[in-house]
Amino acid sequence: MSRAHGVPGDFGAQAWTAPARTPLYYPDAVTLVPGADPADVVRRVDLTAPGASVKDSFADLDLTAAGFRVLFEAAWIHRPAGPPATFSGTPWQVAEDPDAVRAWAEAWDDGDGNADLFGPALLDDPDTLLLAAHTPDGRITAGAVASRSEGAAGDGALGGGVIGDAALGGGVLGLSNVFARDGGADAAWPGALDAAHRLFPGLPVVGYEHGEDLDAALRHGFTTTGPLRVWLHHG
Repeated sequence: MSRAHGVPGDFGAQAWTAPARTPLYYPDAVTLVPGADPADVVRRVDLTAPGASVKDSFADLDLTAAGFRVLFEAAWIHRPAGPPATFSGTPWQVAEDPDAVRAWAEAWDDGDGNADLFGPALLDDPDTLLLAAHTPDGRITAGAVASRSEGAAGDGALGGGVIGDAALGGGVLGLSNVFARDGGADAAWPGALDAAHRLFPGLPVVGYEHGEDLDAALRHGFTTTGPLRVWLHHG
């Protein structure tokens, strides 16, 4: 997502960081190992612009001395590969052109004014898919972002043409931004998991959730695998 907005990141030994402010809702740093040095993480984040945030992947940092506060606490989630327990709807579709991306973004945003977060540049990344449920007349009723990674959960990858490699070579499928315009996450998870199983039948599904969205994920076959927290800079 950062790359799609012209902000490439850097993978260091302890954290992924971006040199400038990342898109809305996306962190400026993500720790990659437990016990990361807080000073090193903060040093690589731009604190001059408001809104700096850090995804503390192992919930083991203390960034208060650097002017951060905990925005929220959450849990990593994991679901073994396999179809949803129940799903009887029309299979979800992949957004494949700029108009479809825009329609997906407007449905996800639901009038909050942030639909530009998801733009056509995402189509250039074969490892990211926007999935959506449609009514017969074409209205989007639910959706999710799917990404495939060769390793741990992250902002990585999902893509056409790599189904065989993914199944044979391991990896995980991340599902995020799961939404339904009616019925909340419980209405969205069956279709999202069905799409994940059809596209990458051999991959477990991962992500992170908190609050009511975490409760919904647990009802659909996920288990928690560890805590995380997100820190927001006071400035």
